[in-house]
This record gives sequence, C-alpha cells and structure tokens, in this order.
Amino acid sequence: MDSKACEIPGTDWHFRVEPSPRWVRVKFGGETIVDSKRAVLAFEAGRFPVYYFPQEDVRMDLLVASDNQTVCSHKGTASYWSIKVGDNISENAAWSYLIPKPVAQDIKGYISFYWSKTDAWFEEETEVFVHARDPYWRVDAIPSSRHVQALVGGEVVADSHRPVLVFETGLVTRYYLPFEDINQDVLLPSETETHCPYKGIANYYSVKIGDELFEDIIWTYKDPLPAVQEIKGLLCFYSERIDALYIDGEKWELPETKSLPYKKIE
Repeated sequence: MDSKACEIPGTDWHFRVEPSPRWVRVKFGGETIVDSKRAVLAFEAGRFPVYYFPQEDVRMDLLVASDNQTVCSHKGTASYWSIKVGDNISENAAWSYLIPKPVAQDIKGYISFYWSKTDAWFEEETEVFVHARDPYWRVDAIPSSRHVQALVGGEVVADSHRPVLVFETGLVTRYYLPFEDINQDVLLPSETETHCPYKGIANYYSVKIGDELFEDIIWTYKDPLPAVQEIKGLLCFYSERIDALYIDGEKWELPETKSLPYKKIE
C-alpha cells in the first residue's frame, strides 16, 4: 500500500494512511490480542496517529461484537467489539469501518483499538504509552553548557551549567538538570506518574519552601526510552508554574506560538 492522502475542499480536514514498518503487539488480560507486522498508520487532521491492523492479525476469537456504533461524517459508520479474556472484559475497545466512505477505503478490513482500553502496546520490544508515535515527530535531547537557574517561592532552588535541552516538535524547550545541581533539601517525592509515548514514564517531585508546598512542579524520567537516554535521572522544572526560569541570565517566557498540534484523545 502506498501512502495516500485525501483533503476535503473548503475544509481543514484531511486524512491519509501509510504502512508502518514496525512490529506492533497489543496485550490485554495476559493475552496478545494483536500481533502484526502489517499495521498501517492513519493520520487525521488535528488528531494523534492511529494504528489499524488487518483482521487476520487480530485475535478475533477474543472479541465480542457490540451493538455500539458511531458515525464519522468523513470516514463512515464505525462498528465496535469488546475484548473478553476469561473474566476480563473491556467494553467497546475495538472498532472498524466495515463499509468506509471513499476517502477511508484504505482502512477497509482493518481494525483498531482504544489505547486506554487495553493493557499494553509494544513497537518491536519497546513498550509505548498513551498513543501511537508519529514517525514525523522529533524529540532531541542535547547536552548543553547554558546557565540555568530556577526560582521557586522566592528562592533559587537550582543552578546548573550542564543542562540537557529537550527540543520536541510543537512544544516548548525543556531544561533537564542534574540532581546534584538542585537544592535537595526542598524536594519532596510525589506519587504522581504520567506517561509519554516519546520519553516513557515520568515521576514527580514537589518543592516545599517554608510552609508553602508547590506540588508536582518537577518531573524526571528514571528509565527513559532509548531515543532520549541523555535525560535519564535528570530533573525538569515545569517552567510555567514556578516563579522564574533564567537561561543565561534571561527570564524564560512561554512562546505564544507553542501549542500541541493534536487534539487530546482518550
């Protein structure tokens, strides 16, 4: 299958499908419900990419047809399945456009799954979180010698000349600092955990200055994905939520043009 694109005249909506060279597996209830080296990625305006799989690569014996249907004005009517593995059931976790509209013919015979309604997804042997990774999205982690200072609660709590800068498509630059360059006396480990498809699992710290607690304003990747190993164990301040971040003596400001190019999906 060649990459194909479709744009609707007079609208901002467009849709394209291209084959993925990655081996993708999806797990639920201790079973591998998808095992595919023939997945395709569907790119739809304003949304994260979505994996679709040939039904032959899906454990259809673990899926139960549902009465649920949704209608997309562009792609057509989606039919749904629930996943049932023993006593584990995930309702309406999979969908397919059985008779797609002409613009979506490249996903006919393919089935997709809600990320949040399964247990784990893998590309090759690496677990991927939240949503499919866009092969055109870049994340570069580059060591630097810039002078970075972080102020919280009126105090300088970090001062470093050895940050790692993370440049990520569509997002603001983030500054990751060595643990030793941060005042460890004000750090309080948090139970908060978030997931990023490009960097991995993030753990958080709060900062306590006197009697004031600044919750979850620092995050760290203890075991980041291979592409960003330079940030392993480093700490990053949530620049928008602290008093100030200074880069080479200049106060960091949030650029007006930096915003996530995709809509959030559940």
